[in-house]
Amino acid sequence: MKTAIVVHGGAWAIPDALAEASVAGVKAVVRAGDAVLKNGGSALDAVEKAVSALEDDPVFDAGHGAVLNTDGEVELDSIIMDGKTLATGAVSSVRNIANPVSLARAVMEKTEHVMLTDRGANMFAERIGFPAAHDLVTELERKEWEHYKKYVIGVKELFNSQWGHDTVGAVALDSFGNVACATSTGGIRNKMVGRVGDSPIIGSGGYADNRSGAVSCTGHGESILKVTLARLILFHMEQGKSAVVAADTSLQYMGERVQGGGGAIVVSPTGDWAARFTTPRMAWASVKGDVLCYGLNSDEEFKETLK
Repeated sequence: MKTAIVVHGGAWAIPDALAEASVAGVKAVVRAGDAVLKNGGSALDAVEKAVSALEDDPVFDAGHGAVLNTDGEVELDSIIMDGKTLATGAVSSVRNIANPVSLARAVMEKTEHVMLTDRGANMFAERIGFPAAHDLVTELERKEWEHYKKYVIGVKELFNSQWGHDTVGAVALDSFGNVACATSTGGIRNKMVGRVGDSPIIGSGGYADNRSGAVSCTGHGESILKVTLARLILFHMEQGKSAVVAADTSLQYMGERVQGGGGAIVVSPTGDWAARFTTPRMAWASVKGDVLCYGLNSDEEFKETLK
């Protein structure tokens, strides 16, 4: 069966200064995920590989390069889901963890729970020997945080500006016909301590089911939560809509119903895929067969043939 993988680096008003690095980042990462699939690896392995690479890239708001909360701390959220069994692992408000997506997978595979949060998630990480990281804050983010601390700006205003910053994610279909999703984020700058958005919430930040497909969402977290965006997109696919139409319909509904902007990447069990967004920009890339597609601005799609 032909494999497929799609990744995103977050839907927001990406400034020109970050545009080139954002596109280069998702293109490199989608190739790494594709290599896992082409070598017979699982969709689950591919999305974890892709998302952990995005977490390691300081251009993106996840892991290294994550934004700071009102207290100037990094709190990270992530989810991973296996479409074959609906097994899911998630973590929220974790600190000093460079790759929350891998910790989320450990929750899925080593506990009987779906989500661990805050202190409990960090205690679990310590217990299983998961490495702690104390270098997640970039100099740029510390400066931005100091700058915005001087202004009383609401989270939604920040999101709608060029300082929104956002989430990373991946969806994949492997050669066995299984789908998987993973999503990871540092949230929104200046969020309240303990604030959790859509990213680690099953059915909102991501969902995967071999019967319908896999989705990873990005955008204004509170809006995505209110419409359970990932599950809504798959509902439309279950009604027979294509990945593109299902994503567009759901994002349009979110805009009309709760005035929220965002984006989503989708893959179906047959390899039909989409990368759609209502924000000014979203860096995304996909590989299906030997064709790599990528884009940044709306209705933009560039193609390259992989050697």
